[in-house]
Amino acid sequence: MSAPHVPSRKGSRSKARKRALDILFESEARGDDALEVLARRVAGSDAPPVSDFAITLVEGVVTNRTRIDEVVGSYAQGWTMNRMPAVDRMILRIGVYELLYSDDVPDPVAIDEAIELARELSTDDSPRFVNGVLAGVASGRPGTVAPPTPDRVQVPAGVELAPIEEESSGMNAPEVGG
Repeated sequence: MSAPHVPSRKGSRSKARKRALDILFESEARGDDALEVLARRVAGSDAPPVSDFAITLVEGVVTNRTRIDEVVGSYAQGWTMNRMPAVDRMILRIGVYELLYSDDVPDPVAIDEAIELARELSTDDSPRFVNGVLAGVASGRPGTVAPPTPDRVQVPAGVELAPIEEESSGMNAPEVGG
């Protein structure tokens, strides 16, 4: 008789990250408050259970969203939050939350998990983009992700990319310490 299968911690945390991503994505897509969507998912019996780690991620992203978005915006130079695919935006919010506010998740794990979510759920270019932004945040070096240019991004006819500023607009890079 074999021992029962016990899911690994990494597996359960990976599922929790995906569940948190689902909740954050749904709330933005529907224009609902993320904490209300979370509460419905926790209370609902027709959906898979929401783990404590998923709850922590959603609550942490919601609580720190302004700061998280500032950090993402400064490291994803040339990309506004609204211009990013919604899935990438949510993945980056979770990843930055883990990098800045979660002491129990090593930075390489948070980055790898975000890359895997991007690989599974977003565009072909998303894993590299997510990796670049999160690696920049983890290293404390803003501007490590090359901005979009017509030769890197397929730009529809008649659409012009905003010029990229060579120097920062007088704003300092955000301090990434918790």
